[in-house]
Amino acid sequence: MSSYQKELEKYRDIDEDEILKTLSPEELEQLDYELQEMDPENMLLPAGLRQRDQTKKSPTGPLDRDALLQYLEQQALEVKERDDLVPFTGEKKGKPYIQPKREIPAQEQITLEPELEEALAHATDAEMCDIAAILGMYTLMSNKQYYDAICSGEICNTEGISSVVQPDKYKPVPDEPPNPTNIEEILKSVRNNDKELEEVNLNNIQDIPIPMLTELCEAMKTNTYVRSLSLVATRSGDPIANAVADMLRENRSLQSLNIESNFISSTGLMAVLKAVRENATLTELRVDNQRQWPGDAVEMEMATVLEQCPSIVRFGYHFTQQGPRARAAQAMTRNNELRRQQKKR
Repeated sequence: MSSYQKELEKYRDIDEDEILKTLSPEELEQLDYELQEMDPENMLLPAGLRQRDQTKKSPTGPLDRDALLQYLEQQALEVKERDDLVPFTGEKKGKPYIQPKREIPAQEQITLEPELEEALAHATDAEMCDIAAILGMYTLMSNKQYYDAICSGEICNTEGISSVVQPDKYKPVPDEPPNPTNIEEILKSVRNNDKELEEVNLNNIQDIPIPMLTELCEAMKTNTYVRSLSLVATRSGDPIANAVADMLRENRSLQSLNIESNFISSTGLMAVLKAVRENATLTELRVDNQRQWPGDAVEMEMATVLEQCPSIVRFGYHFTQQGPRARAAQAMTRNNELRRQQKKR
């Protein structure tokens, strides 16, 4: 048995409870203070668990942020500013630096014709900037100055040679004027099968009632003169998509359909795609930029529809999957080739 083990044998039969009973409250508090497990190196623990509480003051209550800020501001105002060790007088000391003039050696001097000497002597900074750009000295100026001088047929630089890039002035872009289409008149013309009405454009009209759009699709079933129908950004949803699908199953004159930038879900798009299979006159279909991504199944259905409908030669949609994108591109190439061969005949 080693000496360390012999030393431990002394404390084997000690009764800890008896020792604790003999300690005073102050000694018990000191013992509890010493036995607290602290980890000062662990930065993930709050400060109260990294070091012992060494304050003896009683808590003053919950945190009052406004009162604390007011106290700090008051303390900052009451503290007297420290006087400068050397008061500032604004006096300039020393001599300003004057760059010495460099004399050009005789072998480096260039002699020009008198007319050129006189022209360069009286040239403005803007003209010198254009001359430097024409001579290819693009390191003396910014890229904007260089390309403006090269591409423009007249002097456009006004600030002279400078390599500092200046921001372009903001040119406000006016808002697009509202769509002046009268929906009630368009609906009446579609119902009457007006032969002068070949295009229906309701783009960006966001307050069209759903029943009115449904009536328009219902009237389009029997119309034989309208060639293009555009419902971009009209806040159309699945009910309008289902009405468009029913219209495509019966209409035989519509050639272009655009329902981009709407709130149509995958269910509505699937209904439109299934109806396109039963329509042989539609040549252009645009369904991109809906509120939510339609999903892989809809993209596969789009590729299948393009493969089975040779009449469609223009299709507007940004595919996210490589498989449907490749199939759609191959189908569009084939459809356009078939259309080209038909025109030759």
